[in-house]
Amino acid sequence: MFGGLAKSIFGSSNDRYVKSLNPVLAKIAGFEPSLQAMSDEELAGQTVKFRARLDQGEKLDALLPEAYATVREAARRVLGQRHYDVQMIGGIVLHRGEIAEMRTGEGKTLVATLATYLNALPGEGVHVITVNDYLAARDADWMGQVYRFLGMTVGVIIPNLTDEQRRAAYNADITYGTNNEFGFDYLRDNMKYERTQMVQRPFAMAIVDEVDSVLIDEARTPLIISGPTDDKSELYMRVDAIVKQLVDKDYELDEKQKSITLTEDGTERAERLLEAAGILEGANLYDFENTQVVHHLNQSLRANKMFKRDTDYIVKDGKVIIIDEFTGRMMDGRRWSDGLHQAVEAKEGVEIEPENQTMASITFQNYFRMYPKLAGMTGTAATEAAEFYDIYKMNVVTIPTNVPVQRIDEEDEFYKDTQDKFRAIAKKIGEHAAKGQPVLVGTVSIEKSELLSEFLNQEGVEHKVLNARYHEMEAHIVAQAGRKSAVTIATNMAGRGTDIQLGGNLEFRMLDEHPELVAGTPEYDAAAERIRAEIIQEKKDVLASGGLFVLGTERHESRRIDNQLRGRSGRQGDPGLSRFYLSLDDDLLRIFGPDTLFAKMMRNNIEDGEAIGSKWLSKAIETAQKKVEARNYDIRKQVVEYDDVMNDQRKVIYEQRADIMDAETVGDVVTDMRAETVNAIVGEACPVGSYPEQWDVEGMKTQLVEVLNLDMPVDAWLEEEAIDPEIVEERVREAADAAIATKAADLEPETWTQVEKSILLQNLDHHWKEHLATLDALRQVVHLRAYAQKTPINEYKQEAFMLFQRMLDNIRTDVTRTLAYAQFQMQPSVDLPQLPDFITTHFDPFTGEDNSNDIDAGTLGLVQSQLPPLQIARPEPTDLGDNPEHWEGRVNRNSPCPCGSGLKYKHCHGSVTA
Repeated sequence: MFGGLAKSIFGSSNDRYVKSLNPVLAKIAGFEPSLQAMSDEELAGQTVKFRARLDQGEKLDALLPEAYATVREAARRVLGQRHYDVQMIGGIVLHRGEIAEMRTGEGKTLVATLATYLNALPGEGVHVITVNDYLAARDADWMGQVYRFLGMTVGVIIPNLTDEQRRAAYNADITYGTNNEFGFDYLRDNMKYERTQMVQRPFAMAIVDEVDSVLIDEARTPLIISGPTDDKSELYMRVDAIVKQLVDKDYELDEKQKSITLTEDGTERAERLLEAAGILEGANLYDFENTQVVHHLNQSLRANKMFKRDTDYIVKDGKVIIIDEFTGRMMDGRRWSDGLHQAVEAKEGVEIEPENQTMASITFQNYFRMYPKLAGMTGTAATEAAEFYDIYKMNVVTIPTNVPVQRIDEEDEFYKDTQDKFRAIAKKIGEHAAKGQPVLVGTVSIEKSELLSEFLNQEGVEHKVLNARYHEMEAHIVAQAGRKSAVTIATNMAGRGTDIQLGGNLEFRMLDEHPELVAGTPEYDAAAERIRAEIIQEKKDVLASGGLFVLGTERHESRRIDNQLRGRSGRQGDPGLSRFYLSLDDDLLRIFGPDTLFAKMMRNNIEDGEAIGSKWLSKAIETAQKKVEARNYDIRKQVVEYDDVMNDQRKVIYEQRADIMDAETVGDVVTDMRAETVNAIVGEACPVGSYPEQWDVEGMKTQLVEVLNLDMPVDAWLEEEAIDPEIVEERVREAADAAIATKAADLEPETWTQVEKSILLQNLDHHWKEHLATLDALRQVVHLRAYAQKTPINEYKQEAFMLFQRMLDNIRTDVTRTLAYAQFQMQPSVDLPQLPDFITTHFDPFTGEDNSNDIDAGTLGLVQSQLPPLQIARPEPTDLGDNPEHWEGRVNRNSPCPCGSGLKYKHCHGSVTA
């Protein structure tokens, strides 16, 4: 009560914050007259003056009023658009590293120019992140006019650019692109072998458009770069055939948790079917040797029983294409990981493409937290304000609209079932379209949009459907959704980018009605003038009929998505109307809604076709949505927790790669690695405090040959009275160093450095890739530790740290072994390997990283293992002879080839093609 009274008197904290920016607005307005008096050349020259002032030590905050006034004047001259005061407030909020929540249609694209220009003045680069490639290219060209007028360079990152084009775009003052492209470029850069091959430069600032979509919706899944593995198509098809024989009682499906498990009877039935098909080894499905079969069975269950065609994916041109659940767009080229996509392909009977192995990955949370300054803007962020602060330390500031909103948001209407609901919707749409009012209908899936389309056909209502099937016509359909009596069905309106202009869009009408005319010709101008007059008249008719009517056929599990749909109506003070139609069959109510008294009352007391509406029911829906939002937040938070476990490890590996690439010589690193390897070998064979007769001399000699390519007279040393492990270690180290020095003397110093760098980087990358796969497997099973009363995340942290230490030990040993066995021929130069074309994905559960382990990010050779020396597997005997035919089956495929090439056996004489 008292809080409400205080708010009515003093305003909310958000209102007070916005009001506190008025003095800055006054300063900006004070510069306007003098800037308007400048010529174009003088106005463009402001950038040089600002940069000179920065060089003299002035801060960006001090430049803000004059810089913002300069951008406002430049936009007025170049675009014919002058920033409103509320847009200037949005620009100030962005510069402060906060989130500006501005309603749809308030001009967020123009707002971004203010903070982008100011923060690009130091020359460190500003990244402007959009949700799709179309918007990135459009905004870079459209807003780029302002930046170029003021003497700044603008780049855009879109798919299929060469490294040279990407490098040029990143070196520009301002770079536009999608979150995926920026993230994948970061990962690809950290897989390259020379600094000159990298395209990005150090991060400075990022401004994220549709920040809720990028940092919240897409943050549940990481960016993954992967490469193909062995083909298992036949196994997927055989398991799929078995899963299709299972019935409902054989499994338990939990839609709320999105999980599916076999029942006891289902397990027995699956075992019998798998055994009959010759897939199962032994009688028990959960025997160790059937681990892969269980994995395939689980993925096939998910594909067949949880993933729905035309909702989660569509089949087009013989391929399974994922549908983004938030935007309804086709995610062409993207694939689910961990065999799920292959299971769906088997289900649909299309060609099965090989699985992929993760080579690099990062979550959006950890990617964007690398920017020293991060800001964002969207129409819907307030509902996720707590998460933005918890994860990114960003406050949400709600910016008032330029003109008061006149849209009327009506109460939801409830029906008994889907048929009644869609019949009522079709009738309501027909009524509004008949009086000339445009109607935008939001559905949650392709299936629902096509079902509604059938009802509208029965009513005789002309309409257009916008969903993933008709992706190519998207911009044209959306642009004309505001025409008189237009009815448009859209699967989702988030991030569509194209404005819905009441009366229609001149540019798109010209493209649709007169594609043969060329802009600038008398014929084009005459047609454009005629259409412009029609649009003006249509807009008057549409305004008179009440503006755009937004009709939601179902509540989304997130309130933000509903608000995005509503926000399409009532832009810039236009009249508008919105209403949602619901039924007990809707997924939100069916899965998350109250399923006792409420459901019984609805079922028993509502006649067929009857509708009810009340604030109480709307409140119940909002409560259900809050539950789902909280659950989704927990999922994202868990992703971050596990990803944080690996984040320190990723930083160590990537920093070490950078150190190796930047170093003039890496001899010290390699020498330290060799010394540690010798220490581990001797330490294992000659434990501290033991007598010489207790040493494992034969094991040490074998290790010295296998790892260091040294045949040392260890037996003779034992006869010396004063022999101890330190003396043995010193002698072995000196011999190893001498052997490498001899090899290095045969090559030019620059060539030897290049060889060492190449071997270091290749071993680093190989073991990091294997480490990711191991962590991924650990991530999937660590939750079972909860049965032992242990906290899974803590167990994961401990295991991941030990695995990381083990990986460093393995890198050290492999680098030492490779150099010891390598044979070189004189060549003009040593070319570093080229990166192949990787598969980039942003779908699937993730592995992890952790900020709690303070691992030293120094040179690899200096990272001391805190574990006891590992028991290294005993190598094969070395008396193999000179005939490669006798080596098969006697040489481990991962050991150095006995021919002395320095390659692993499987890549040399043991390869299939050898």
